[in-house]
Amino acid sequence: MSYELGHHYIAGKWIADAPNGLIDVENPSDGSVLGTAPNGSAELADRAVMAARHAFETTSWASDPRQRAAALLEFANILESRADSIATLMARENGKVLAQARHEVVAGYSEARYYAGVARNVFGRTFESGVGKLSLMTREPSGVVSVIVPWNAPVTLLVRSVAPALAAGCAVVIKPAPQTPLTNAAVMACFDAAASFPPGIVNSVNEHGTEVGTVLSSHPQIDVISFTGSSRTGKVIMANASDTIKHVSLELGGKSPAVVFSDADLDRSVAEIRRGVLALNGQMCTCISRILVQDDIYDEMKQRLADTFRAVRLGDARTGGTELGPIIDKANQTRLLGIIDRAADEASMVVHGKPGDGDLASGFFISPTMFEIEDLQHDLVQDELFGPIVSLERFTDETDAITRANATRFGLAASVYTNNLNLSMRMARKLKFGTVWMNSHNRLFAEVETGGYRESGIGRLHGIEAMNDFLETKHIYIEAEG
Repeated sequence: MSYELGHHYIAGKWIADAPNGLIDVENPSDGSVLGTAPNGSAELADRAVMAARHAFETTSWASDPRQRAAALLEFANILESRADSIATLMARENGKVLAQARHEVVAGYSEARYYAGVARNVFGRTFESGVGKLSLMTREPSGVVSVIVPWNAPVTLLVRSVAPALAAGCAVVIKPAPQTPLTNAAVMACFDAAASFPPGIVNSVNEHGTEVGTVLSSHPQIDVISFTGSSRTGKVIMANASDTIKHVSLELGGKSPAVVFSDADLDRSVAEIRRGVLALNGQMCTCISRILVQDDIYDEMKQRLADTFRAVRLGDARTGGTELGPIIDKANQTRLLGIIDRAADEASMVVHGKPGDGDLASGFFISPTMFEIEDLQHDLVQDELFGPIVSLERFTDETDAITRANATRFGLAASVYTNNLNLSMRMARKLKFGTVWMNSHNRLFAEVETGGYRESGIGRLHGIEAMNDFLETKHIYIEAEG
């Protein structure tokens, strides 16, 4: 099948054109090449955009919510039927531990089903401003949406943008990450198999570079951009979008703190923090990257955390019992090893991460790293590192905890560990993060909005509010005569 070759998907057809050569797709668990995918171009991106525009303007998609609901349900059912094969492919392609990859696919078809229901519940409102004077506010689809997807969650981060856009009545053009074009094509095959979608409503163009991304963030026929990725790239996309005043939805970087108070259940706190640090091999924007611990329990927590991180089992992402898979590629492994070496010089190393050895030496592995640091302005505290690397910081009281936790330009997610309900609610209100979990971390649901403050992004994904990015409000005024 064409999706196994990672082909582009435009106007309901698989396109093998590779004007800029082929993209080699690696397995980060062992460094082997899984296959290749065609590298797209500005011309292919333009074709995809115009196919989406044609489908949006000439089919009933934008005005038929029942068709949209049926199509999303059909897609969800197909994705569910192929869940095992797609999860296995994902584990091979981006190194995500297989259990997490399976959970991601489940979350993907759950999200599609949620928005299938929402598609039939897009309501406007009315207002009577005087006798015979009636205003109708309707919600209408924005038009054509470009969806730029990262490699770390190539199913859920695709579906969480595409599903609300489709539910709203938009057409989409997707650019997958160059590290995961095969997983993306497997998802496109699910759309292709769903006959309820008119050709051109869903399109996808691969790229290794910036040519396609530039088109999808500046093309005059693109109305909305939905991007998940780094804050640095998000700023470039905003600049590209400014010439045509596009709406942008951005979920960007994070620097998530876990704040542990002295009355917390330490067993649960350690388990949740371990899970939050290791999710997606530390390559998730909501991963815990800072651990803030109150003075009274600092030494005990330091020892518990050191013990749990040293015990983590590295291995091939598809192997049962693996808790931490590889970093996405050699370049990022090298980058992170350099950061670890610098942390050893500039901070106090508690657990020193190392590359894999023995059977793992050919893969892009790094074991967990934890270091102590007090300087809030140090780039090890301020920058998103995007790996299984975490700082350990001490605080004295509630005020100090809030000051330290908020001392970042990011504001995506945080978690608080305490048995004091009043304290937890005060912390939740004062922490400047889009999501605050209590005695847990990384609980994400299709029904509940996520998004960030400050440099962590603009807008919300998941939940009802995600639809706002893909809908326009139109005022229709009626004035009766006589």
